[in-house]
Amino acid sequence: MLPPGSTIGILGGGQLGRMTAMAAACLGYRAHIFATEHDSPAAQVSAAATVAPFGDAAAVARFAAAVDVATFEFENIPAAAVRRVAAKRPVFPRPEILETTQDRLREKNFLRDIGVATTEFREIADLDALTTAIGELGAPAVLKTVRMGYDGKGQVLVAPDSEPQEAWRRMGGSLGILEGFVDFRCEISVVLARAADGAMAVYPPVENRHVKHILDTTIAPADLPVETLSKAETIARHIAERLGLVGVLAVEMFVTKAGALLVNELAPRPHNSGHWTIDACMTSQFEQLVRAICGLPLGST
Repeated sequence: MLPPGSTIGILGGGQLGRMTAMAAACLGYRAHIFATEHDSPAAQVSAAATVAPFGDAAAVARFAAAVDVATFEFENIPAAAVRRVAAKRPVFPRPEILETTQDRLREKNFLRDIGVATTEFREIADLDALTTAIGELGAPAVLKTVRMGYDGKGQVLVAPDSEPQEAWRRMGGSLGILEGFVDFRCEISVVLARAADGAMAVYPPVENRHVKHILDTTIAPADLPVETLSKAETIARHIAERLGLVGVLAVEMFVTKAGALLVNELAPRPHNSGHWTIDACMTSQFEQLVRAICGLPLGST
């Protein structure tokens, strides 16, 4: 167990880092933020901050030397920076988990390999591959970048009457993934925490409603059959176990009109759909993250 008074390093200075730092302080820990901008939201409530680009190896080394354990607040932090910290201090979740969830194709292949259902997908390396994939999956379909997409960014809807060349042009000709279109009933997510000893604390599945691809409303718990909710929790537990997660994981899923569950994305950090846990639960997702990475027992949900 990492004793109170120790320093938790948080890579990223946004709102999720801020709320993690606040939870850390409540448990007696110091937070040290690595952010690319001055006066970041997380740094405002933390004991210390390092301000530098993530590619600044010397700054990353200074940050690592100043903390006892580290985590990250979003998954688009360069993995190289996380690995530099991990060479000197424990980092949770592991850098390998970050690298898997940063890459849509790698993430989908991981899920398929462990027996988790996802949307149908194809790797897209060039225009010919896109044309072939549209023929196999049909249209509409969604063409996404392999990396750096979020909140609807980095994706193009391929309509039945559209030309593959136009979608390929709009994506900039970069490596991508084509996903079959899902006519879903709703979108849900399961947020959970997992400790180093394998213990888990799972929050009830919630329904998420988006406006212009950005989360607008979360309904907790989701109004779905008990069997569906139980299956969603089982899937999330299975993924966390196979990842070897230490920390917090959000598993986003589609619920099809037939009642099937298809995993859409993974986020190995606190999630916007888990903010309700601050007010509604004994232990918030942010406190669970601190507990997990410091070796404390997980709290009640």
